[in-house]
Amino acid sequence: MSSYNSLHITLVQTPIVWENPEENRNVLSNKINAITTATDLVILPEMFTTGFTMNPSKIAKSEGEKTRNWMQTIAKSKQIAITGSILFYENNTFYNRLFFVYPNGTYETYNKKHTFTLAGEDKVYKAGTKKLIVDYKGFKICPLICYDLRFPVWARNTEDYDILLYVANWPKQRVTAWDTLLKARAIENMSYCIGVNRVGTDNSGYEYTGHSAAYDVLGNQICFSNDDEILHTTINKQHIIDMRNKLKFLDDRDTFTL
Repeated sequence: MSSYNSLHITLVQTPIVWENPEENRNVLSNKINAITTATDLVILPEMFTTGFTMNPSKIAKSEGEKTRNWMQTIAKSKQIAITGSILFYENNTFYNRLFFVYPNGTYETYNKKHTFTLAGEDKVYKAGTKKLIVDYKGFKICPLICYDLRFPVWARNTEDYDILLYVANWPKQRVTAWDTLLKARAIENMSYCIGVNRVGTDNSGYEYTGHSAAYDVLGNQICFSNDDEILHTTINKQHIIDMRNKLKFLDDRDTFTL
């Protein structure tokens, strides 16, 4: 599907049925099965089986494993990678955990570092401490989650990744920040930056207008939507190499440890 030089990515911008993992898996199965455009990676929003619930104890503790298994089944049957975050229960603890599942069904995980204190996420979900860099088809991908977008130090490209990726439930009233920061993260890190947000309204009354988008190394927007739809974009490795070699901005980045 891809040469070494390109990666075909599908952004699934979708409403989420509140606290109903089975229904969301069914809806997303239908959407993914209907995709006819060649793709290497399918990206789903943050907490795509429940919405951004602060009541994780209402959800059966087995649902996280069911969704992970569902992602593995899709990845293997479609021979694609799939990623997104879900409510996951492990060792008597709730996490907002992103899974990156490879076409062979193996996976890597990232626990959201910056839990959203305004909504009380820090009170019910344990924050992660480790960044994840995924190696997939010749591309290095750094997947992060929603509120992480506001913290550029955590996202700083010290690993020479090619793609910075955010999955989110980012509400309409603050969507200007979402648009601005996605573009900024692309420019400052000289990487592609992709954001996948949900649409619709949740049971807390928050409205989501999507604005899922992808930006190239120079901050040019290469796809965008505010509708319930699926987007496709292609990431070009040569664009990254050419711009970094020409401009060399990353050579002047600050050295730090976090």
